Amino acid sequence: MPLFAVRREPPARYRWLLWVLAFALPLAMWSAISYVPWLWHPQVKITDAGSVAWIKPGLRLDRADFQAQVTKASSAGLVPPSGEPANPLYLPPPHAVGRALYGAFTTPPTLKGDLWLHESIVMSIKTIFLGFALSSFVALPLGLLCGSYPALSRMTEPFVDFVRYMPAPAFGALMVAIFGIHLEPKIGIVFLGTFFTQVLVTAGTVRRVDPALLEAAQTLGAKRGLLVRRVILPACLPDLYNDTRILIGCAWTYLVVAEVVGVSSGITFFINQQAKYRNFDNVYAAIMIIGLIGLATDQLLSFIGARLFGWKLTRRSRTRTFFAWLVAPAKANPSSIRV
Repeated sequence: MPLFAVRREPPARYRWLLWVLAFALPLAMWSAISYVPWLWHPQVKITDAGSVAWIKPGLRLDRADFQAQVTKASSAGLVPPSGEPANPLYLPPPHAVGRALYGAFTTPPTLKGDLWLHESIVMSIKTIFLGFALSSFVALPLGLLCGSYPALSRMTEPFVDFVRYMPAPAFGALMVAIFGIHLEPKIGIVFLGTFFTQVLVTAGTVRRVDPALLEAAQTLGAKRGLLVRRVILPACLPDLYNDTRILIGCAWTYLVVAEVVGVSSGITFFINQQAKYRNFDNVYAAIMIIGLIGLATDQLLSFIGARLFGWKLTRRSRTRTFFAWLVAPAKANPSSIRV
């Protein structure tokens, strides 16, 4: 079977390779930009200041500015500065970010009273968990009812859609006025950022339930409440689980804004502090930590979903984790499997 066949899983022997390439290709591009001098490197890092008093070793200059100083020094009979090609400070090489990733967990905070990185991460996870859990606790039942009862949908969704377009950060000052300056307003912003979208997504998923299931249940005498509990909810539960798993990513996007409301805290505070100190290798390290946490969370939820809703899955299902892809036995004809 061809490796790139439309809507077909690749052969089992390529699964490890494709998973590795998903990370290796971006890393290779980053490494090439960082280590190949002629590929980009728009600046020059000074190694010898020569006779130019204001230039110091380690300073980075744009190539045009550096060449102007070399020409000026040479014309005046002075020793010109020398340097090596370099990228801007905001684009550190991979090895510097790797070193910062390790050092972030072993180096004490710069200022007394600041949190260690692992403490900031725990605070951010707590904010995400509480905000998204509260959102799901209210939005999932409301979306289920809106998707099941068109009259309730017409009475609810216009307002929900109206508020959805209001940026959650705009409520920051209001959240602080109501809840104070600590963790509560941050949880409130994550809640507002995910709740309204979650209601609409849930309602849309419920509406995609096969009408034939409802007709069959009504033929057997099922009433309205029973239709929702015993037909609609079980039929759409796997898709609702996947919707919830995807919407967690939206909650992480609101975390960046939420953590600067009131007293700055969490991993966003760490990123902002390191940016102020121009420690961009630490900034990249913290961003990578967010990505790793998100990836691990998504794969864990996907793995759990594969066990909870196994009847809904095929080898083409998006809910399969890469762990399952790596260990699943190859089948003679995967395309013959149907839901």
